[in-house]
Amino acid sequence: MTELVRFRARLTRACSLWLLAVFATGLLALWPDTSAHAEPRGAAPATARSSLYAPEDLVLFNRPVIELRGTLGGLNPKQRVSRASDAFYSLSNEALEQPVAMLPMSLAEGSGYTFMVAEKPVFTLLTTDLDPEARLTLLDAADIARANLQDAVIARRAQGTPGAILRGLSTLLGVAAILGVALWGTLKLFGALSLRAIELQKNPSPLSYVRVLSIRLASLLVWLGMGVLIYLGAVVLLDGFPYTQPWGSELAGFVGGIAGWLVTGVIGAIPGLVTVAVIMVIARSVQDVLGMFLKNVQEEVIRVPFMHAETVSATRRLMTIFVYGLAVAIAYPYLPGSNTDAFKGLSVLFGLMVTMGSSSLMTQLMSGLVVVYSRSLKKGDLILVNDIEGVVTEVGALAVKVTTVRNEEITVPNAVITSSPIHNYSRLSQSQGTLISTTITIGYDTPWRQVHAMLTQAANRTEGIRADPAPHVFQRALSDFYVEYELFAYIDVPRQRPTILSRLLAQIQDEFNSCGVQIMSPHFVTQPEQAVFVPKEHWHDAPAGGGPATSSK
Repeated sequence: MTELVRFRARLTRACSLWLLAVFATGLLALWPDTSAHAEPRGAAPATARSSLYAPEDLVLFNRPVIELRGTLGGLNPKQRVSRASDAFYSLSNEALEQPVAMLPMSLAEGSGYTFMVAEKPVFTLLTTDLDPEARLTLLDAADIARANLQDAVIARRAQGTPGAILRGLSTLLGVAAILGVALWGTLKLFGALSLRAIELQKNPSPLSYVRVLSIRLASLLVWLGMGVLIYLGAVVLLDGFPYTQPWGSELAGFVGGIAGWLVTGVIGAIPGLVTVAVIMVIARSVQDVLGMFLKNVQEEVIRVPFMHAETVSATRRLMTIFVYGLAVAIAYPYLPGSNTDAFKGLSVLFGLMVTMGSSSLMTQLMSGLVVVYSRSLKKGDLILVNDIEGVVTEVGALAVKVTTVRNEEITVPNAVITSSPIHNYSRLSQSQGTLISTTITIGYDTPWRQVHAMLTQAANRTEGIRADPAPHVFQRALSDFYVEYELFAYIDVPRQRPTILSRLLAQIQDEFNSCGVQIMSPHFVTQPEQAVFVPKEHWHDAPAGGGPATSSK
């Protein structure tokens, strides 16, 4: 809220200064300074040639009259313009009532026409003043100069009349009043829209985002409308004074030229835009057909060699990128402004960004394709990779996200996935279940057949272990003090592997304690005199009192 108030205060001060500038411009336009038009005059060398001097524009009362190129009486074009300006601004108000006269002259420098107001010469137009490229005759150029001079005389005469002053002041006050009211209304409306946007941002929702965007666009349109009003006010204000009328005409012509350029550009761009639209429609149609085909492949309605349901999603993304990339490449030359320097600059910038960041990015992208098309894992699989065990929650273009049993989300880059062995516990779970195993060491004094029976009984009592295929035991090693046994069992839900394995270990302890068999893990330095186990009557000692320690099948 404080920032909004500060912004409005700064904007109000800026607009107030702008209005003061409008007043100052109008007042200066009422009384233009005409005292400093003369340039120091000096005689040019008699042998000077007109080609040695640059052309000079003769501008009287802010209006272009003619361009002078030649020399006259030893005066170069710049000195001639200065003398003509002195003669024009020295005309009295009575002289300004007279029309401009044009008298033919024959001088040493050539033929010409002298322009006079109330029998007072203002300047002379010579044959050497003509622009060779314009291909105008002397009489045609003289007629143009006479009309322009007459316009300057009329404007200067009107500038000093009370009616012109009153009209100018009325225009100035009217424009200032309208702009002041419009500015006040704009600030009030902008403030209300900004407050509404702030209120909506406090309670975010999908609809509030749309409303905030609409409010921002409305605010932009409000300020654009204010800008258009200021432009129209400037045109009207400048056109309200004879001296500044050419500026108003130029300003209106400038914006009109821009508008014409925009309209012409839009009309000229229509064929290219239509072509681009047709290309994009064709690309969308091709993409829809490919999407329907790949959907049937994913649902196994259609069987295609070397294409599997697991890889359809990645294939669809690749085909989308390829189809639309090809469409953009074909449509690019038809885009409006595709040959401009701005487009070329953006293309160079985009290429530089891709070049600088493509090394690691492309490595991850290509590794992602290897992960997908090797079908080594998919979303929902229980995997072990690089000492990270968990459930795959996302297979992305750059990385794979895994959620561990500790409820930690770990992001593994695709390059790490492809460079490490992947243990997928879920791949074969649909056919015979996921295999789990645990190792136990038992002394030589316990019969191995008894150990096999106890391990399989413990597995059969464990909730979550399948009865078919049945659990089985392997003897892995005959060590110095004990025999190493490994129990294998199958489960249906790979995500429950840590939980089921914990239940299995508990059942193994209960089974061996019930039979009075000592488990040799951890290793004993010396064999104790009696077996080390927990009698059944102590299984529920405090604080574990209550029901049975584990559930059984």
